[in-house]
Amino acid sequence: MPTEFTALSIILPVINETTLLERTVEIIMADCRADIHELIIVVCAKTTPESLAVCNRLQAKYGERVKLLTQQRPFLGGAMRDAFAFASGSHVLMMASDMETPPDKVKDFIAAAKQHPEMIITGSRWIAGGGFQEYSGLKFLLNYVFQKLFSLLYWTRLTDMTYGYRLFPTALVQSIRWEELRHPFLLETIIKPLRLGVKALEVPTRWQARSEGETQNTFWRNFEYFRIGLKTRFYRKEQILA
Repeated sequence: MPTEFTALSIILPVINETTLLERTVEIIMADCRADIHELIIVVCAKTTPESLAVCNRLQAKYGERVKLLTQQRPFLGGAMRDAFAFASGSHVLMMASDMETPPDKVKDFIAAAKQHPEMIITGSRWIAGGGFQEYSGLKFLLNYVFQKLFSLLYWTRLTDMTYGYRLFPTALVQSIRWEELRHPFLLETIIKPLRLGVKALEVPTRWQARSEGETQNTFWRNFEYFRIGLKTRFYRKEQILA
């Protein structure tokens, strides 16, 4: 694990985000420019022409700090896995480009990583200062039950194991054998490090539903999280490491 934080690679997967993508990058660069090594914008065959135009504008504005990566593996997990392998900063942050992961919190993640460079810094919607906006009552209840169940299963005090707003030492994510390609990858990125003995620190974060574009995750796919969550609990260390 690294002994210090030196520079951050930020992953932004893009399919149909435009204004929110641009706003996300502008906030990050206004708050944290000195600590940003690269913004890895991951695009795919489904990325709309409008979104690609925004990506090109951002690349023209920020130069080599903005890098476009065409994903080879499918879906959200595939995009993140491709970007993990590509990242070259000392640490890497996965987040969304639609403001569901508020970009004004990036500076808090960086501050925590500078204090604890060997740890995972992860957003939590369930601790004081966090929360949900425009989240259905049923999803709220199911999310709460899921978090409690898996915190018990993994003997951890973490309160939010499925939120895709998480900062890691880059060497850590490049050493793990990842399996998931869809949204359950978000759970995989915390439970496998936990099984390796890596510690995590939560940062309070408020989630807000996207106001443009369409989500790529359906309600029923949320139940797929159980598959990776249950089997990883019984993995040996050599089954987790690449």
